[in-house]
Amino acid sequence: MRAVVQRVDRASVEVDGQVVGSIAEPGLLVLLGVTGSDTGDDAGRLAAKIWKLRMLEQEKSCSDIHAPLLVVSQFTLYGDVRKGRRPGWSAAAPRSVSEPLYVEFMQQLRGLGARVEHGVFGEHMDVSLVNSGPFTLIVDTADLPG
Repeated sequence: MRAVVQRVDRASVEVDGQVVGSIAEPGLLVLLGVTGSDTGDDAGRLAAKIWKLRMLEQEKSCSDIHAPLLVVSQFTLYGDVRKGRRPGWSAAAPRSVSEPLYVEFMQQLRGLGARVEHGVFGEHMDVSLVNSGPFTLIVDTADLPG
């Protein structure tokens, strides 16, 4: 699993002009991609890592101050641009794999006590955010201890 994690002052996601998820206070926006080899264990490890990341003001984590998270699925995080001009998507997991792991990731966060908002899996979404810092990290389970 791969996540782009951004510290935000506020963020929202819309589908067809309707807000489906939003956070109106400082927290994290998590863009989440899933690859074919990911498992529920990866979802749990990634959720625990992001929940404890000290990315917020005064080096606080979401767990320290119970800050909210907005989670948005984004298969394009596994786009391959090594050849040609059009990205390849073969590393992104198919929906039958990625959607349950997206849901599992959010359940893992909630199990840790997180307040989680989210987008709609597989839909075209408009994401708005006020990036704070800016402070953005890429977190990949391939780089986390097992």
